[in-house]
Amino acid sequence: MTTKQRFETCLQWFEANMPVAESELHYDNPFQLLVAVMLSAQCTDKRVNMVTPALFAAYPTPEAMAAATPEQVLTYISSVSYPNAKAQHLVAAAQRLVSAYGGQVPDNIDDLQTLAGVGRKTANVVCAVIWQQPTMAVDTHIFRVSERIGLTTGSRNPLQTERQLVKYIPARLIPKAHHWLLLHGRYICQARKPQCHNCELTDCCRHFQQTQKK
Repeated sequence: MTTKQRFETCLQWFEANMPVAESELHYDNPFQLLVAVMLSAQCTDKRVNMVTPALFAAYPTPEAMAAATPEQVLTYISSVSYPNAKAQHLVAAAQRLVSAYGGQVPDNIDDLQTLAGVGRKTANVVCAVIWQQPTMAVDTHIFRVSERIGLTTGSRNPLQTERQLVKYIPARLIPKAHHWLLLHGRYICQARKPQCHNCELTDCCRHFQQTQKK
C-alpha cells in the first residue's frame, strides 16, 4: 500500500465512522479555548475541564485575567501540570491580548505565537477549531498514531509530522483530521498497549502489518 492509498483509506474510514469529531475541552468562546489549550499541555482534558469552570467564572475575559496576578490565577489551576509556569503564561498572554489585540484572540498562528506560553501546537488548535483553518496541531497522540499507521515515516519532531500530514490530507479535512487522529490515539491506538483488536484500521496500518509478519 502506498502512502497516498493509506491516507485515502484512513480518511474514508474516519469520514464514515466519525463524522463528528470535536475537541473534548469545554469552552464557550475563543479566549476560553485558548486558555484551555494552554492548560492542557502535558495534562489531560478531563483535568482541565475540572478547573476551567471556576477559572472562567473568575476571569471571563482577557481584561479580567490581565488584571490578575499569577498568584491569584494559580489558586484556580493548582491541580494541573506545571501550574506555576502556566499561571505566569496565562496572565502575560491576557495582558498582551489586551495591549496588542484589543482583547481579541488573533486568527492566525503568527500572532498567536507572540502570546506567552503559546507555541505552534496551541496556535494551530485555536486556528483549526475556532476558524476552521487548515492548520494541523500535532500532540503526542497524533505524533505516535501517524507514525504507527504509516501516515508519516521517520518523523523526528511534531513539525515534521505536521508537514507530512498536510501534504496528503485535503485542506477541508485538516481541522477534523486533527481530532480523528487525536481521539484514535487517546482511546484505541494507545501508547503502551494499542487496542489493535478494537481497531478497524488494521488493513492499512503499517504497525499492525509488521507485527503480523513476526
